[in-house]
Amino acid sequence: MNPLRPSQSDSGNNPPKLFLIDAYALIFRAYYAFIRAPRINSKGQNTSAIFGFLNTLEDLLALQPTHVGVAFDPPGGTFRHHEYPAYKAQREETPEGIRTAVPYIKKLLGAYRIPILEVENFEADDVIGTLATAAGEQGIDTYMVTPDKDYGQLVRPNVRMLKPRNGSAGYDILGPQEVCQKWGLQSASQVIDMLGLMGDTADNIPGCKGVGEKTAASLIQQFGSIQELLAHTDQLKGALRTKVENSRDDIVLSRHLATIVTDVPIALNMDSLRLMEPDTESLTTLMNELEMHRLLQRKLSGDGLQRGRNRQDGSNGASRTETSPLQLDLFAAQIEDNAPASAVSEETDERSNLDCYDPEKAHYQLTDTEQLRAQLLQLLLNATEVAMDTETTSTDPMMAELVGMSFAVHEGEAFYVPVPPGREEAQTIVEQFRPFYEHKGILKIGQNLKYDINVLANYGIEVDGPMWDTMIAHYVLQPELHHGMDYLAEAYLHYRTIHIDTLIGTKKKEQRSMRDVSPTLVCPYAAEDADITLRLKNTFLPMLQAEGALQLFTEVEMPLMPVLARMERTGVRIDADALQQTAALFSQQMEDIITEIQALVPPEMWEPDFNISSPRQVGILLYEKLHLMDKPKRTKTGQYVTSEEVLETIRFKHPVVEKILEYRAKKKLLSTYVEALPKLVNPRTGHIHTSFNQTVAATGRLSSSNPNLQNIPVRSDDGREIRKAFIPEPGQLFFSADYSQIELRIMAHLSGDSHLINAFKEGNDIHAATAARIYGKTIPQVSKDERRNAKTANFGIIYGISAFGLAQRLGISRQDAKTLIDSYFESYPRVHSYMSESIDRARQTGYTETLLHRRCYLRDINSHNAVVRGYAERNAINAPIQGSAADIIKRAMIAIDRRFRQEHLHSRMILQVHDELNFTVLPEEQQRVQDIVVQEMQNAYEMSVPLIADCGWGKNWLEAH
Repeated sequence: MNPLRPSQSDSGNNPPKLFLIDAYALIFRAYYAFIRAPRINSKGQNTSAIFGFLNTLEDLLALQPTHVGVAFDPPGGTFRHHEYPAYKAQREETPEGIRTAVPYIKKLLGAYRIPILEVENFEADDVIGTLATAAGEQGIDTYMVTPDKDYGQLVRPNVRMLKPRNGSAGYDILGPQEVCQKWGLQSASQVIDMLGLMGDTADNIPGCKGVGEKTAASLIQQFGSIQELLAHTDQLKGALRTKVENSRDDIVLSRHLATIVTDVPIALNMDSLRLMEPDTESLTTLMNELEMHRLLQRKLSGDGLQRGRNRQDGSNGASRTETSPLQLDLFAAQIEDNAPASAVSEETDERSNLDCYDPEKAHYQLTDTEQLRAQLLQLLLNATEVAMDTETTSTDPMMAELVGMSFAVHEGEAFYVPVPPGREEAQTIVEQFRPFYEHKGILKIGQNLKYDINVLANYGIEVDGPMWDTMIAHYVLQPELHHGMDYLAEAYLHYRTIHIDTLIGTKKKEQRSMRDVSPTLVCPYAAEDADITLRLKNTFLPMLQAEGALQLFTEVEMPLMPVLARMERTGVRIDADALQQTAALFSQQMEDIITEIQALVPPEMWEPDFNISSPRQVGILLYEKLHLMDKPKRTKTGQYVTSEEVLETIRFKHPVVEKILEYRAKKKLLSTYVEALPKLVNPRTGHIHTSFNQTVAATGRLSSSNPNLQNIPVRSDDGREIRKAFIPEPGQLFFSADYSQIELRIMAHLSGDSHLINAFKEGNDIHAATAARIYGKTIPQVSKDERRNAKTANFGIIYGISAFGLAQRLGISRQDAKTLIDSYFESYPRVHSYMSESIDRARQTGYTETLLHRRCYLRDINSHNAVVRGYAERNAINAPIQGSAADIIKRAMIAIDRRFRQEHLHSRMILQVHDELNFTVLPEEQQRVQDIVVQEMQNAYEMSVPLIADCGWGKNWLEAH
């Protein structure tokens, strides 16, 4: 029995705890939480809202309610729409991802056996208000689950709000005392009057024009109610009196619309709301259909939706989590000595429905003798393609030791070779398989092969021959989805793989190393990896052919993978002394900034012991003392929002904002890089070995992690200070080469705009040339400010920046920004046409393509919701440009690496950062390296404008760039 779900028989022993859930409030919240990275299954279905809602539901069930109901708004509108046709009339159409999710959510609630509460002509607020009021009067502990502040009017003894926290886990409980404290009210019922005054733009409730939340709360504190306020407007002064008196009718109407009805024709039936055991069969069918297999597994195992050790895309064998099929539960029982056999069989009976073939028929062999290894080697050498995998002691390939190797030549058959811990013994076994690994004619198939290549390199093995990575193949096919083996096996093979936790345990602090698990137990887990990898390759190959993506995969992504592996192994040196100096410099500069901030604001505005790192204190200073925003944003807990994004919008309103942003940027660089980099130095190599991620960005761009070197600011003084700490090998030179304005050149090529093409062909300063066309001048006549404006326009407009956004960036009026944009498109008319054509083409096909035919799917491009559609439209313009730039530099990297190896150069490519490549170079190879790099970068793709690679040399990254 799940302890979070009291049964009908035992729940009577507990005091009743009723949860009434506002469905749409949580559904919308869940959907928009994934708006930038939606959850899409293999059918192309957006499951963001469903997944987010179920996670929230499980979090709520973990709080052990005894009774639960979920309220929905009815179709066709409510009495408020009839009384006030403008009610919610301004709202965008509900996103398709929500409309298609709601029927599934209702079915899932049916499977949970949680009742749906819906009454014609009344909103969910009214239904919850009626039931909560009735339950409270009966003394039942009741919680209204919603982020909507309107519910504050309903709280009373026994009735509280349970508000999901914004941007973090957990909930805030608001009873009468908390609601009154939040707005300074005498009673929670006064929330109605406050809402009537301030109105609600989301619901199109007018309120009193010009009166916001703060003023509304203050007026209700003073007068007690709207009725008293309107009866004594003579006590108001100036503009406020005029506003209130001119808005009398709107205020009265708004109070009526904001009042949650508590007499809806629905009876409180606690028996029907009692929390029951779910319908396992229906839940399984629905979740499998939605491809929420892992969520289902945790649900059926009684763990709710607690976050497990997910095997991330691109992780290695040491961190995999897969789900145990029938055969391996027996091994789990052997590990957990106290687990009864009956418990194991019950578990597997519930989950075996996902398997597409009987795991008992798979032949997985432990290959642990000299004779068996020799036989296996001959099998491998006679094969044309082999799926391979490794088991290790660490997720860090530079530190990992081999625990075992697995291989599969035919589907349903795989072999596991354990590797002992002793270095000599391990090396002896690995050496036996060197002829296979370094065979140039055998196709090596793997899932995240780069990791296996780097681990084997620790034993002197350089994996050679053609390669086929299933993780990368799926990335090319569906770049925005997950690419881990567990997901791929479930989505494409309908098979659930073995869970590593059955081998090494579930609690992180108590987990054993794979080295400590018997090879007999590891064998099915490891061999299955190779078997499933082979099956996935055979599944994805025809899909790549059908999508026209095989050439991109075989000629770009796969040749790049071993290049990245070599770069990771080489690593990069850092100057620890230089970083110490930078740390001291940044710390002093941060102290100086604090002094400057204090000088910019009158002393009476400072709170005692003001802390610049406190969002609360910064918000009070900027919004309450300096009044830099009319209606400042607040978090769900009422705290002012002072994020970088918000502060950028008021950067030019007061110099203190600029200084706060400067302080925060410096502090982030100090913690993220200056203090962190020395801790990431590998003790064995003395280098930092970042990981280049090939399957993360949907546009095709590479990213890096541990550390993330892509985010070091390029143009700021602080970023340059950090780059100074990256140095070449002893006695060598640092060489840097980067593409000049590659994205603008790609735009010129894609759009075919003759003016833009000619500017590049003539070798003009493109920003000065743009300014000259916009302002009707010759290039020499262009001022620095005009060039700066043109540069911002060049990089912003082609990505769909609005007049408002451009105005914020340049610190100019919105009208001036609009004029600048209009002038830009008049100067480059084909750019504007290309942008429109890109959006239209994406609407027809559902995706965009790069120059090398990399697809980026835009599933919301035809959405009727303007916010959702607008995001997809910007991507329709952005993705082909960014993706083409990524494809071009990948081709350059492959060619440079090939030339270095062909000419037996000892210099090495060590870093890729967006459009830039970096090298450590022997002095005697200096000219040859520069010639190769510049030549291959500039010839990576033939366009209608020249590709230009700028380069430089130095004793560190800063000097070279």
